[in-house]
Amino acid sequence: MGMPAGEIEAMIKAAFPDAEVTIQDLAGDGDHYAATVVTKAFAGKSRVQQHQMVYAALKGKMGGQLHALALTTSAQ
Repeated sequence: MGMPAGEIEAMIKAAFPDAEVTIQDLAGDGDHYAATVVTKAFAGKSRVQQHQMVYAALKGKMGGQLHALALTTSAQ
């Protein structure tokens, strides 16, 4: 099934308008991505909390349409 990288980026930016988002398709199959997300919203949050915030922004697509997402997150 897969999910386009642009859709992932759009969903993350909708949740974090100031975010710098970089998406990389790791396997060329639309199912395995790496994402780097940098936003002020992550300030004071643990790495786990930051990742949970990104997963929440993806609105349940993780594990379904989107099979694997390696995250790198940080505050600005």
